[in-house]
Amino acid sequence: MESGGNSLPSIGTDGSKRKVCYFYDPEVGNYYYGQGHPMKPHRIRMTHALLSRYGLLNQMHMFCPNPARDRDLCRFHSDDYIAFLRSVTPETQQDQIRALKRFNVGEDCPVFDGLYSFCQTYAGASVGGAVKLNHGFDIAVNWSGGLHHAKKCEASGFCYVNDIVLAILELLKQHERVLYVDIDIHHGDGVEEAFYTTDRVMTVSFHKFGDYFPGTGDIRDIGYGKGKYYSLNVPLDDGIDDESYQSLFKPIMGKVMEVFRPGAVVLQCGADSLSGDRLGCFNLSIKGHAECVKYMRSFNVPVLLLGGGGYTIRNVARCWCYETGVALGVELEDKMPAHEYYEYFGPDYTLHVAPSNMENKNTRQQLDEIRSKLLDNLSKLRHAPSVQFQERPPETEFPEADDDQEDPDERQDPDLDMDIDDTKHYDETPRRPATAVTSIRIKRENNDNDNMDQDMHTSKGPEAVAEEVTYSKPLDMNSSLDEAVSGMKAEQDASVKLADPSSVIYPKS
Repeated sequence: MESGGNSLPSIGTDGSKRKVCYFYDPEVGNYYYGQGHPMKPHRIRMTHALLSRYGLLNQMHMFCPNPARDRDLCRFHSDDYIAFLRSVTPETQQDQIRALKRFNVGEDCPVFDGLYSFCQTYAGASVGGAVKLNHGFDIAVNWSGGLHHAKKCEASGFCYVNDIVLAILELLKQHERVLYVDIDIHHGDGVEEAFYTTDRVMTVSFHKFGDYFPGTGDIRDIGYGKGKYYSLNVPLDDGIDDESYQSLFKPIMGKVMEVFRPGAVVLQCGADSLSGDRLGCFNLSIKGHAECVKYMRSFNVPVLLLGGGGYTIRNVARCWCYETGVALGVELEDKMPAHEYYEYFGPDYTLHVAPSNMENKNTRQQLDEIRSKLLDNLSKLRHAPSVQFQERPPETEFPEADDDQEDPDERQDPDLDMDIDDTKHYDETPRRPATAVTSIRIKRENNDNDNMDQDMHTSKGPEAVAEEVTYSKPLDMNSSLDEAVSGMKAEQDASVKLADPSSVIYPKS
C-alpha cells in the first residue's frame, strides 16, 4: 500500500520550488586514498563540474563548509579515536601499529595525506547541511558525505567519521523524529547501530544481503528496547532492477512516512547500487535510483541528501548531478554539455546509461514476502512517538553576512560542545553479528575508459591499476551497543542526555 506523498508525475511539474543549499569544498577532490583503492574523492569534483555546466549551481545557495572541530566529531566518536585520526600520518603510521589495529585503520581505510582534514571537510558539510535545514532550508545537499560504516571507535568500509550520525544529532535539536533512508548497496550498519535503541530515529536500509560486506542488515534486525521496530532492513539479491526496487521502496517508505511522521529525512544516496558499479551487483538505472530521491522529496519534509558509495566514478557523477536536478525540480538534458571531465563520459557523452541484461535474482515471491514482513513490522508501531517537551538548548547561531563573500556555514557556539563517555557499555543486543570475513573482488573495467576512472591528480602520477585487487573487509565479530547512542554520556553543562536520544530537546509543536 502507498500512502500520501505519491511520487511527482514528472520532474519539473511540481509547482512548489524548494529552497536548496549545496555544500562543496574545492579541495575535496584532491584527497587520495592511494593507488588501486576504489574510493575516489575525485568523483565529487566531477559531480561539481557537471552541476556547474548544467547551470544548477546558480539555482542553489552554495556554501563552503566549515571544517568540523574535534568537539563536533566527538559528539559521537570517542576522544581517543579522533585524537588518533588527527595525529596519524603516512610517515608516522609505522610507529602506531597497535593503534592502527585497534581503530581498524590500514587496508580498506588507509592512512593518506590530509586524512583528518578530509574527515573534517565532509563531516562539516553534513552537519552544516543539518544546520541549514534547522534554519528553514527545504533540501541540503552534500555529495562528499554519507560515509555510513564508521563506528564510534573505529573506521570501517572506507569510512572514518560517521557524518550521518553527526548530522542526525544536529537535526534532533530541532525535530522530534528523524528518518534515515539508505539506498547504498551496502547495509548502513554504522547509522543503524548508533540509533538501535531509540524511537527518535528510524533507520531504513535497502541493501545487498548474503556473503557481502558488512554482513549485517538481516530483515530480523528490527531494533532493541525503545527502538524495537524502528530499524528496518530490506535485504536484496543480485540484479535488482528499477521496477523490483520501487515495488518495495514506495510502499515501505509510504507507510514509514505515514506511521513515523518524521520532522526531517536524511537520504544516503550511495551510487554503488547503480548498474555497472565496480563493487556493486545491482542493476538500477540512474532514473530508477533518482526515483527514490523524487519520492522522498514529494512529502515536503526537509531532506538532507548525502553521497556514499559509488566506484564507477563517471556514473557516480552522472547520478548525483541528475539527483541534484531532481532536488531542484529541474529536468536535465541527456546530452551532456562539454566540461573539463568530458572525456570520462565517452563514447556517448550522455547523462543516462542503459542498465545491463543481468539476471534479476529477486523473485516476485521473495519481494512480496519482504514487503509483507516489513509492512507488518510497521503496523506494530504506535503512530508518531511523542517526546516530552523541555526547554530547547541554544540554537546554532549564524554570523552576519559578509557583503564581500558568501556566508559560510558557522557553528561556533561553545554551548554545543558535547563530551563523549569513554566508559564502554556492552549491553545485550539481539542483533545477529556477522560470522565471517567477506572479501570483495575488484576487477578492472574492460573498456577504453579504464584509466578515466582513476584519479587525475596534477600532483600525482597516473594511477597504475592492477588487474585484480582484493579488499578484505573484516567484520565486527563482537557487535555491541558500545557504538550506539547509548554509549554517549550527558553533556556536562546542560541536561541533554545523548545516552537517551528521547531527551534531545525539540521545539514545542
